[in-house]
Order: sequence, then structure tokens, then C-alpha cells
Amino acid sequence: MTSSPPSTSPPSGGVPHSHPEWTLSSTGQESVLRISGDWTVDEAVPFELPSNALDKLKQAGSTLGIDVAHVERWDSSLISFLWSVKRTANKAGMTFHDDDLPRGMQCLLALLPEAPQAPTEHKTPFFNPFQLSGAFTIATLTEVGAVTSLGIDTAKTAPKALSGHGGMRWRDLFTNIFDAGPSALLIVCVVNFLVGAILAFVGAVQLQKFSADIYVANLVGIACVRELSAVMTAIIMAGRTGGAYAARIATMLGNEEIDALQVFGIPISSYILLPSVLSLMIMMPLLYLYGCVMSILGGYTVSVGMLPDITGAGYLHQTFYAVNLTQFEFGFAKSLVFAAMIGLTACRIGLKAGRSAADVGTSATSAVVVGIVGVIALDAIFAVIANILNI
Repeated sequence: MTSSPPSTSPPSGGVPHSHPEWTLSSTGQESVLRISGDWTVDEAVPFELPSNALDKLKQAGSTLGIDVAHVERWDSSLISFLWSVKRTANKAGMTFHDDDLPRGMQCLLALLPEAPQAPTEHKTPFFNPFQLSGAFTIATLTEVGAVTSLGIDTAKTAPKALSGHGGMRWRDLFTNIFDAGPSALLIVCVVNFLVGAILAFVGAVQLQKFSADIYVANLVGIACVRELSAVMTAIIMAGRTGGAYAARIATMLGNEEIDALQVFGIPISSYILLPSVLSLMIMMPLLYLYGCVMSILGGYTVSVGMLPDITGAGYLHQTFYAVNLTQFEFGFAKSLVFAAMIGLTACRIGLKAGRSAADVGTSATSAVVVGIVGVIALDAIFAVIANILNI
């Protein structure tokens, strides 16, 4: 019995025998698959034997031999075809004999499994809120610990670096101070002025109903000095300076500058982290005081212009009477903590970023989001502390 499939590709170079062909025949109790021609990928060879090719031969013989004496050139495409022949023979109940194959073909064929591996089943994840909340809590605590460790290392290197022996360059510190301070004066002025003006407008609308117009100064002064000026300034710095820190460090990581510093033994904490964090801690309290002045000025402008019974001198006198030094001390302390948190988290996010260009933008976005959320969370903690201390 003989079976021959149709041609799989036209002859290459006009040579008929280079054509990849296979023929099935039976002799007694054994069937033979004869393969000839060039079995390479360039010849568009068949990679599988038809599933019904052995249906007529399995009644004539129970074994299947392979004859590759007329194969001229071959590569892994022939091995793929022989593998399909072996699987088809096993499925038809025939014994596949590869004793006549060259040693190289036998070794390659032996590396393949008896059957293709079944595709991996992707189970639909089961929604488990306890698992998700636990993983989120563990990840958050891990990051808090990493940021705390980073802050401790930076604090340890600060005395030596400030004395000129720790690897920190004063030029970097002054550059960071200028970027975090004078360059941010305009946006801090605009935001805090508008916040004070909005508070004064909202307070005036309500307090006019009770003929308590003068207490608009109390509302604006206490709210801005105690809470809003510190929070708004910190949010501005998180979006403006924290994102810049993360993007800069992520770029250095992608350019292998961080690796170069580590190779030369230059501590990252004093060379990169300390100037960034220290500049924020120096300028944030000053920007907070500047923001307080601007917010009070915004409330002053709206109150004097909107309320006929309030004079400029009366508004300022009521503000100085309502806001005491304790409120400034509380806001000053908050601004220092906000500055340390923004600087450390931004540097941490930059240091753990990837090395591609897309990771730079991702790290900057993450630093802004984490900084803003962190400021709000810390402010809530400070509010609880102030309530406990009766401040």
C-alpha cells in the first residue's frame, strides 16, 4: 500500500528532488514512511502528518519505520514533522521505530515529550477582601519601614556631610534650596491668597446674618495659620518639588549614574538624599509663614472690600488677637514633618523606579500622589494629637 500527498511547495532552483516529500508504504507486518528532499523552513515543509494518514496502514502492519536515506538537507522542521508522525502512530495503536534514524535526529526527537503540554488553565481569581486588605497593609507597612530606614540613614550621614567630609556638595544644597524656595514663591502666594479670600467670602456670607462680621478675621487667621497654609504649601511642594526629585533620581537610575556612585563608594544618602530633604526642611517652614501672610492678606482684601462695617485696622487687630504664637508653633512643626515626608518618599520612589523612560514619568506621578495623600494623612494625625494635647 502506498500513499503520497500532494506537493507542499514548488521545486526550488528547478531541481525536482529538492522538493520535500513523504510517502507511506507497507511491507508485510511493517509500514514505512519514506522522506526525501530538502526539509528546511525555507522550503515550506509540512510540520504535521495528517491525522488520518495511517488509517489504511494500521490494518496491514502494527509498526511504523522511518526511512530518511533520501533526505538531503534538514533542520528542526523535520524533527517537528517526525514528532507529529510519532504522536499519530501512537494514537493509531502503531509502534514507532526510530532505529534507522541518524543519531542526531534520534537525540533531538528524544528531547520532545510524548504529547504536547496542555495549555495552562488560568483560574478566575476569587475576590477576597481580607486577602486584598492584608496585602495592602503589609505593602504599606513595608514601604513605611523602608522610608523610615532611609530617613535614619540620611540623618546619620548628616553631621559628617555638613562638616564637609560626607560626600555632600554645597552647590547641590544651594541649588535645591533655590528650586524649593524662591522658585515656588509665586505659586505659594497665589494659592494661599485665594484660599484666604475664599474662606473670608464664605465666612462673611454666613456671619453677616448674625452681625458678627468682625469674626471673619478669626476664621481666616486660625484656619490658615493652624491648618490650611501648612497643608496647601505642602501639597504644592509635593506636586512641584517631590515629583521633580523622583523624576531626577529615576533618570539617574536609568542612566546608571546611581550604579556609578555605588561603584566609587559614594554614599547615596549624603550625595543625593541629604541635599534634597534638607533643602525642603529649610524652606518649607519659611514658605509656610509666607503662605500665612498671603492667606491673611487674601482674607483682608475680601473682608475690607465686601463688608462695610470692617476696617483694615480693625481686621488686623482682630487677627492678632485671635491667632496666638501657639498656632504658629503648631503649623511650623507640621511643615517640618511634611517636608521630611515629601522629600524621603519622593527619593524612595525614585530609587525603586525602573530603568526605562516610561518609569521616569510613573515615578514622578507616584511621588506626587503619595506626597499629597501623605500630607492629608499626617494632617489628620496632627489634628488628633492637637485634640489630645488641647492645643
